[in-house]
Formats: sequence, structure tokens, C-alpha cells
Amino acid sequence: MWLDINAAVGHWPFSQRRYNTCESLLGRMNEFGVEISVISNINGIFYKNTQSANEELYDEINSDRRFSDHFIPFAVINPIYAGWEDDLDVCVKKMGMKGVSVYPKYHDYEITDPSLVGLVKRSRDYGIPVAFTIRMFDSRTRSWMDVKYVRGTETPEWTPKNIVPIVRAVPDAKYVIMNVGNGIILSEDEDMELIKKADVVFDTSDRFDEPGRINMLPELLPVYGKEKFAFGTHSPFFDYHTGMLRIESLRESEADEDTKEQLRSGNAKKILEI
Repeated sequence: MWLDINAAVGHWPFSQRRYNTCESLLGRMNEFGVEISVISNINGIFYKNTQSANEELYDEINSDRRFSDHFIPFAVINPIYAGWEDDLDVCVKKMGMKGVSVYPKYHDYEITDPSLVGLVKRSRDYGIPVAFTIRMFDSRTRSWMDVKYVRGTETPEWTPKNIVPIVRAVPDAKYVIMNVGNGIILSEDEDMELIKKADVVFDTSDRFDEPGRINMLPELLPVYGKEKFAFGTHSPFFDYHTGMLRIESLRESEADEDTKEQLRSGNAKKILEI
């Protein structure tokens, strides 16, 4: 079974996206044999009030009986926007959302902001994961209107090291770290041990650390453990083939069939508690 832990619907203001509705995304999933996708609403990255995007997603999923069987919604929450606590409560208790997506760069707050710490703790108490998207696009190909997020500048592109402070602040929460472009091997032993011990899952959508390498999973599985990775596409921005190939191309000596099934869906099911 394939479960995509990293997909979205909605509009991206800097370029046209395809397969960005529940209807078209479901067609794409059927084409590639993906049974379930975790989705959030891209619009929430840009709305001042992210709850409007969550309401849109809720309405879209409930517009067709097929959608509730194939989509797991994550709420986009901005913890520095007034009333986020009530928004989260509504999303979890009334809308049945199973996780939270946060975008510190886009919503303009630091990873150590007390409001984010509060959001992660509240999500922990609900038993739901918090998802951090390291980047929406490779900074080298971003629109000039997008956030300044470029290597070698005063606002460099993030790596998993940037997520370490919030994991250290709330070590007993659940985290999904998505679209990792580089730096997945943390240089500090203390940071590595923290991530290994925490309930953290990385998705397989991006290229993982080494320029020109499509698959570092053979090296990463022994370092972090097979329970730390889950299939993800970063749809509608990336394709389905890449995330799948990183798993299916593993040799028997690198990952047996049980491990591959964990990567396809088992680890995602565990962190989502489904």
C-alpha cells in the first residue's frame, strides 16, 4: 500500500499547478496506485487568516464521498495569528483534521517563537503530528516574488538543523519533516541523537543532502533507522516517480520487503495513528 504523507491542494501564486484539487489529485493517485494522501491547503500559506483555507479544505473533502476515503487533512495554522487556539480546536474536534502544517518562513516567525512552542505542545496533547516543509521550491528556481530563502544570503535555505530547536523544546511531540533538500546528516552528535530519539519522520520527496544524488536512503536508513522515513511526493509541485523510486530501487541488502512496506505506508500510519 502507498500512503503519500506530503501532498496539497490549492493555488500557488507564482506558477500554475496541475492536480491541485481533490478531484484531479485523486485521479493522479489512482494512476500511480496511491491509496491515501495527507493533504493541506496551499492557500493557507498566503491567507492572513489561515482558518479560511482550512474551511475550504474541509468543504472540498466533504463535497464527494470518495474524498473522505482517500484524503487525510492537515490544518494550516499560523501561531502568531490571534485566535489560533480556537482554530486548532475547531480543525481537530469538528473538522476531524489529523495534523498541523506550519510555515515559519511564510508566516514570519522564528522556530523558537513561544507561540509555535505552544502550538506544538497543544498538537502533542491532541496526539497529532506537526509538519514542517523545509522548502516549497528549490531556492535557485523560486520566483522573485517568493520569500527570500536563498543559500549564501542572510536568509539561507533551511535544513533539518533549523527544526532541531523546536524538537528540543517539545521532545515528546510528533513531527513530519518534508521536502528536505540538503543537510539531513546533522553535523552535531547531540542534534543527531535528539532526532533519532524523537518521534520524527522524513518524507522521500526531495533529494536528501548530496548534490546530484537521487537516492541517499541506502546510507540514511542505517543512520536514522527504517522507522524514520515515509513516502511523500510534495504534489502538486513534484512528481510521483521520484519519491517512489527512492523506495522501490532499494536492493534487498539495503531494505527487505517488510522495510519497504514501512516506507510505503507503515511509518506514516504509525505517526498518524491510523
